[in-house]
Amino acid sequence: MTTERYRVAIDLNACDGVFACLVRDDRFVESEEGLATFDPEAAESVERTDDTVAATFTDDRIEDARQAAAACPLDAITVENGEL
Repeated sequence: MTTERYRVAIDLNACDGVFACLVRDDRFVESEEGLATFDPEAAESVERTDDTVAATFTDDRIEDARQAAAACPLDAITVENGEL
């Protein structure tokens, strides 16, 4: 498996708490606001603004993140990668 560093972002304005992402990738969790966010212990870093929450990962699980993004019916999740 190839270790990659990648960033996953959730558009909080588009997220509606459907949580299809949680089923595909266990690093996604429900926030106190009832929207998707990231388990801070699973990410290298988590950054939050009023509009987005983004996490950086360095592992071989980018496909899990892509499946979570594809499962989101609101297209609220993006995955950007760069191989190490």
